Amino acid sequence: MRLEGQHNFPEMERVIYGKPAAQAVLAEVDLVGAKRVFFLASRTLNTKTEEIEKIRKALGDRYAGTYDGMPQHTTRKACLDAAGKARDAGADLIVAIGGGSIMDAAKIVPMLMGDNPPTEASLDDYVGIEPKIRFQPPPFRVVVVPSTLNAGEFNAAALVTDERTNLKQIFFHPLMMPVSVIMDPELAMLTPTELWFGSGTRAMDHGIEALCSRNGTPLTDAVVLAGIRALRDGMLATLADPTDLEARRLSQHGAWLAASGLQVRVMMGASHGIGHVLGGTFNVPHYFCTSVMMPSILRYNAPSTGEAQVRLAEALRAEDGQDAPTALRALFDKFGLPSTLKQVGVEEANFDKIASIAINHMFVKLNPHPITNEADVKTILKLAA
Repeated sequence: MRLEGQHNFPEMERVIYGKPAAQAVLAEVDLVGAKRVFFLASRTLNTKTEEIEKIRKALGDRYAGTYDGMPQHTTRKACLDAAGKARDAGADLIVAIGGGSIMDAAKIVPMLMGDNPPTEASLDDYVGIEPKIRFQPPPFRVVVVPSTLNAGEFNAAALVTDERTNLKQIFFHPLMMPVSVIMDPELAMLTPTELWFGSGTRAMDHGIEALCSRNGTPLTDAVVLAGIRALRDGMLATLADPTDLEARRLSQHGAWLAASGLQVRVMMGASHGIGHVLGGTFNVPHYFCTSVMMPSILRYNAPSTGEAQVRLAEALRAEDGQDAPTALRALFDKFGLPSTLKQVGVEEANFDKIASIAINHMFVKLNPHPITNEADVKTILKLAA
């Protein structure tokens, strides 16, 4: 039970669910009065489907351009490139359509479009929750249309990789939170199977880490548990029938609910911190990090999160005698996701480097069961080897 704490409320204004993306985007553009709408879009959605074109046609002459060159893990160079193109197009609103890398880019790109925007080098001063220099408020808020279940759009921080060091870094401003999120289950039908399930485990990760966090709240505990249940049921239903629209809708609702802790700034833990190192430095796809790391992190955290893990096992509908890590591993195996670091190309020879970076990560320092040195990080990595 949470005996003392504080609950924050996010800057997001709306979540629109169940409507076709083109219809919902048009309504948002009308609501904010935008005249020059610039898209950040998944290249696959832009070049291999009609979804982006449907939204372009709905906007008519208010469409200003599209950037579809954002790489996995969202690099500084690409974000600055996108910001320059949006500025040149006279954009007064950005609409982002795609997966997690697009969502992160959408949050930081407006911060790079002001009268005196940061350069690639000067971004060093803006890194972190409490940076040396705080971003100026963005010229406008963004509208996002996620195609995956990652749910990173439900927070005010962006993860961007510094290509010079291959380190994934956090940038934050309360108004980086999207003004609205649009969830279209029809659009979700186009998401590749592996990405759908992998991104769903990332949404579960948000919920699990909030449930176990030292600064969670009674409200977020209740909501993330409901989200984890909905994600489990929705993804299993999608596994049984990939054409089941209601399963996609339930999965989206689960991701939204599971991210409620992230949305109100409940601090995450080692799964996020180590996952950022695996992605930024070792190029492990973000949507594999949870299936590889979370069961082991739960085992490491068990001495400090016993009550939370009992509730998690119930939400996962664990079989008799299964603890939360075992139930989670069994679920991930059903989705065909990797279960070890070796399966994603990370060998034990890499553990020293991972530990030396991860030990300085904010979320590792905030892990519910203390991680006090690099040896503790390597203990977790060996569990996941």
